[in-house]
Amino acid sequence: MDSLLELQRQTHEEIERFDTALYTVLSRPPLNQEASLQNEHKASQILDRITARATALNTLYEDEDARNAESESLSAQGKANDLSEFYARLGKIQEHYGKYPDSTPGGGFDLELASFLDEPGQEEEDYDEEDPIALLFSGEESYGRYLDLYSNHTAFTNIKNVGKRPTYLQYLDLLIAAQSQPVHSDLSKEARFTKDYENYIKELHTYLLSFIKKSQPLHNVESEQQRADEEFKKKWDANEIAGWEAEKPKTDANGGAGIWCAACQKHYSKQTVYDGHLTSKKHIKASQKQATSDAPPTTNRIVNSAYYTHLTTSLLVTLAPVLNETKSNVERKFSLTAREREQELTEKAQPPPPPANTEGAADEEEEEEERIYNPLKLPLGWDGKPIPYWLYKLHGLGVEYKCEICSDHVYMGRKNFDRHFQESRHAFGMRALGLPNTKHFHEITRIEDALSLAEKLKQEGRNEIFEQETMEELEDDEGNVYNRKTYEDLKKQGII
Repeated sequence: MDSLLELQRQTHEEIERFDTALYTVLSRPPLNQEASLQNEHKASQILDRITARATALNTLYEDEDARNAESESLSAQGKANDLSEFYARLGKIQEHYGKYPDSTPGGGFDLELASFLDEPGQEEEDYDEEDPIALLFSGEESYGRYLDLYSNHTAFTNIKNVGKRPTYLQYLDLLIAAQSQPVHSDLSKEARFTKDYENYIKELHTYLLSFIKKSQPLHNVESEQQRADEEFKKKWDANEIAGWEAEKPKTDANGGAGIWCAACQKHYSKQTVYDGHLTSKKHIKASQKQATSDAPPTTNRIVNSAYYTHLTTSLLVTLAPVLNETKSNVERKFSLTAREREQELTEKAQPPPPPANTEGAADEEEEEEERIYNPLKLPLGWDGKPIPYWLYKLHGLGVEYKCEICSDHVYMGRKNFDRHFQESRHAFGMRALGLPNTKHFHEITRIEDALSLAEKLKQEGRNEIFEQETMEELEDDEGNVYNRKTYEDLKKQGII
């Protein structure tokens, strides 16, 4: 048997190592919904183990008898050369490692800790393993993103006296409305006091509670449910829960109390009417059903329905963002065609690609860049590599075109040369010469040729390129139209 002090020390060490592992897991960046939820589940499991070890450690500290016995054995004065206790413990250690030669000093604790610290996708083997967390959710829940309330919606529409059957989207709106009022508070008492409603609200509470535990493992839903339970008991004892009061016997016109039939769940104002309905087939059938059924009394049913309605409302408040996301997803699916839905299901069924090793990819790209061999000085393509030589010859990229107007800039290839006449560099050079950059000066690259062409055009009467002031018309406040030169002269004189 190990020493009590050694057990306490070992438990303290395990708790500290679990704390470090918890920090490591929670500090990982959430790459996506799946990775974030996996980290939360691992953190929840680590917290459970810390709690278990803290409970065991507290038990060890409370065992005063064992601690006193351990202290007495350590403080007892023995012989100076008495090593019997030492050799006894050494023999136990040798016996243990003789029986388990491959065991490590830490036992299975190191393996347990390593299972929490392993990141998915670190090895190729991890990619083939089935995700245990994905098995917790249905396909509609999409790894905890949405709620799957189709079965609950069907159960709700089958409740008696529910009135108009809502669609699935309308049903989601009813649950979202629980943020401001108790869920299904707009239902009549005839519907809420039935056995069908009791079963429905229990199933809804069970599903929502399990969904929160699966999708939000770090959320302390148990404490919230405990607070909601205490709040319900206080309000129920004080009769402060509106809409769940048991129906009181009605009084007739003379002030007499009505007669209640438990089998038919109905009031009768007169004794004669009550006695007459006792022989009806409906009452006989209801009495037989009540006698054979093992259902709880009506009062207990009302309490149970009110209790689970109160707890369910607390859960719906917590799940408000998920409910809104679920409604948006359902609306999106309704807008898709049958072919788009099938394509979406096919894409979901395909396994996700393995995570890429970014560091290895970066190293490979650097090596490829270093290996680029370009002795002909060919221009680079969109992929960062030299274009083929035949493409280089096809576009004439080896031919140089020099433009004196662009300050002797050299353009490689006919296509780049033709394009440059509409670019800012050539337009700036033409403005510097006092010439308009029109189609008449296309293909003109020498300054002397451009000036001579402009003089020739002026002599031929095509002065529109120089007389833009007379070609542009402006209008004054009174609607009179002038050319630019006349308009500017009149404006300087203050006439307009």
